[in-house]
Amino acid sequence: MSAPAEQPAAAPAQHGDTQARAAVPTPPVAPRRGVADPVRALMHRHRELCERAVDPLEIAAGLEAHGVTDRTAARFRHRDVFALAEEMYARVARDAGTPVGPVAADVPRARPGQVVLSLLPGALCAAAVTGLRLTEGRPRLMVAAAGVLAVAPAVRAVLRHGPLSTRGRTPAGRHARVTRAWTYWLLAYALLGDGLLGAGVDGGPDGPPDGTAAGPWPVALAPVLALTLACAPAAWTAHLFAVRARHRLAASRGLEEFAASVRPLLLGTFGLFLCALTALLAACAAVLHEPPAYAQALSLGALLTLARLLVTHGFTRAPALALGAAASAEAAAQGTVLAARLPGCGALAAPVDTLVAAWGPAGVPALACAAAALVLLVHATHTLTRASAHAGAEGR
Repeated sequence: MSAPAEQPAAAPAQHGDTQARAAVPTPPVAPRRGVADPVRALMHRHRELCERAVDPLEIAAGLEAHGVTDRTAARFRHRDVFALAEEMYARVARDAGTPVGPVAADVPRARPGQVVLSLLPGALCAAAVTGLRLTEGRPRLMVAAAGVLAVAPAVRAVLRHGPLSTRGRTPAGRHARVTRAWTYWLLAYALLGDGLLGAGVDGGPDGPPDGTAAGPWPVALAPVLALTLACAPAAWTAHLFAVRARHRLAASRGLEEFAASVRPLLLGTFGLFLCALTALLAACAAVLHEPPAYAQALSLGALLTLARLLVTHGFTRAPALALGAAASAEAAAQGTVLAARLPGCGALAAPVDTLVAAWGPAGVPALACAAAALVLLVHATHTLTRASAHAGAEGR
C-alpha cells in the first residue's frame, strides 16, 4: 500500500522541476570575486604591500609608486587613492583580526644626541682651521691631516644617523658609494680647486699648498668651514620637511592635493637652508678675513643638500648622476688647463680661460654646481611631492 502512495508524489518532481526548485530553498552561491569585486583583485595583485602596511597611508604610497592615480581609483568606485587604500587596509586588518582605526602619523623625532652630532663636523673643522692659523711648516701639515681625519668621520656619522640618514629606506649599493666619492671630490675642490685653477691659468702652481690663502697654491678655508657648519641647519631643515610633509600626507585626501601642498614646503625649507648657509659664509669670511665665495659655496651647498634630501627619501640614481656631472666638469676644467701646456694643445684651455677671465676661477665650480643643483631641484619637485616618498614606500 505504500508503493502506490509514493508514485504520485514522485511524478510532480519529474514533470514540474520548476515548482520543486521554488519549494525547496537552495544555498546562496558566492559571487565571483575576481569580477564582481575589483578591489579584491587589486589586493591580490599587491598582497605583499597590503600585508606589511602599518597604516592606510603606506598602502596609498605604495599604490602611487606602482602607478595608481586618483583617476585609476575612480574605476574602483573610490574618489581617490587614499579612500581606496583605506578600504584595502580595512579588509586586511579585518581578515587578520586586528582592530581598524586611525593610525597616528609616524613622524620622525630629532633626539638631543642627533642635534649634538649635527654640530660636531663644524666644531671639529673650526678647531682644525684654528690650528692651521696658529702653526707653520710641518706642524701645519700635521694639523691639516688631523683635521681631515677628524672631520670626515664626523660628517659620515651625521649622514648615517638623524634626519640626514636613510633610516633603512635605501640599501647601500653602487649609487651610495658613487655618491660618497663624488661628494668627497666636490668638497676637496672647494678647498683646493680654485687656487689650483687660478695658479694653473697663470702658469703655476709654484709649490704645494701651505694652508693659507696667500700661498703659491691658495686654500679656501671659509667655504669649507661654512659648509661643515651647515650640517646642522641641513639636518634641521630636513627634519622640518619630513615632519611637515608627513602631517600633510595624513591630512590630504588626494594625490594632487598632497603634491600641491608639499611643493611650497619643499621650496621653503630649501630656501631656509640657503639663508642659513649665506649667514654662515658671511660670518666665516669675516672671521678668517677671506672672500666669502658666495657663488661657488652656495651652489655647492644647494647641490649637496638636494642630493642628500633625495637619497634620504630613497632616490639615489639622480643624485649620483648630478654630483658626478658637476665633479666631472670641474675635473675637465683642470685637465684642459694642464693639457694646454703640451705642444700644439693651447686651444684646449680657451673655454676655461674665457670663463676665468670673466668670472674668476670660482666661475667653474659655481657654474657646474649651479647647473646640477637646478636639475636636482626640478627632479625633487616631482619626486619629493609624491606620497610614496613619505610613507615607507619601496625603494626606487
